[in-house]
Amino acid sequence: MQIAVLTFDGFNELDSFIASTILNRLRPLGWNAWITSPADEVTSMNGVTIRRQRPLEFAEEADAVLIGSGIRTRDVARDDALLARLRLDPERQLIGAQCSGTLLLAKLGLIGDLPACTDLTTKPWVIEAGVNVIDAPFVAHGNVATAGGCLASHYLAAWMIARGGSVEQAREAIHYVAPVGEKEMYVERAMAVIAPFLVEAAAPA
Repeated sequence: MQIAVLTFDGFNELDSFIASTILNRLRPLGWNAWITSPADEVTSMNGVTIRRQRPLEFAEEADAVLIGSGIRTRDVARDDALLARLRLDPERQLIGAQCSGTLLLAKLGLIGDLPACTDLTTKPWVIEAGVNVIDAPFVAHGNVATAGGCLASHYLAAWMIARGGSVEQAREAIHYVAPVGEKEMYVERAMAVIAPFLVEAAAPA
C-alpha cells in the first residue's frame, strides 16, 4: 500500500506526521506513507521546514491519499492550476481528509452533499463550499473519509489500515502509539469510531 500524505505550505504538523507515522507501522508489510507536496520544501504553520518525499503527482498513482490541513488551505483551494494537478479516483483509491483538507475534497468534487467532518475554524468555509458538516470526529462514505480536529488523525490512519489491511492490523498500530496505561482504552475508542464505516464499506452493493 503506497500512500500520499498531501502536505502543503503552512501545514499542520499533527495532521501529516501522526497519520504517516501510524501508517508506516506497516512498513514491514510493504506499506509506505510519503510526505507528498507541490514544492521541494514546505514550511509548517509553526515554522518547521521539511523536504517532500514525493511530488504532488504521486497522489494520482498512490493506492491511498490523505489530505492534511494547514493555515493556507484556503489559498490552495483557490489555486485552480494546483487543484488540476490532483487527479484522485475514489473508485480505486482510499481517500481521507483532515480538518481543512475537507475543503480541498469539496473543491475536487469528492464529497458532494454527503455529510463530512472538519475542524471548527474551517467549518464555515466548508459549509460555504456546499458541504453538510456534522458534529463528529470521523465519517466515511465508501472509499472517502473525513476527520475533524487535529487529534482525530489516528481515526483516519486506523480506518485506512482496516480498509487496506485488516482490523487487527489497525488495532495493533493504534496500540503501539497509544499512551502507556491507556492503550486498551485508546484502541477500543478508535475502533468504535471507525467500525460503523467498515461495515458500510463491506456491505454488498
